[in-house]
Amino acid sequence: MRIGSLVLVIWLLIGVAAAFQRDYFKDSTDTCNEVSDTALTIVAGPLNYVGVDPDVECEAPQPSE
Repeated sequence: MRIGSLVLVIWLLIGVAAAFQRDYFKDSTDTCNEVSDTALTIVAGPLNYVGVDPDVECEAPQPSE
């Protein structure tokens, strides 16, 4: 259990490092695409460094008039 938790934490930290390198935390504008790309990059972890480039297309629902 401890080794699995340690591997998970390291995996996510590598994902956060990849998100920082891609400047996902630089802009303060939060759109559906930016938030989902950032989250997916963090979850992908080390896969970012072997060629995985997560990209999500989404549209947030618009408020009714």
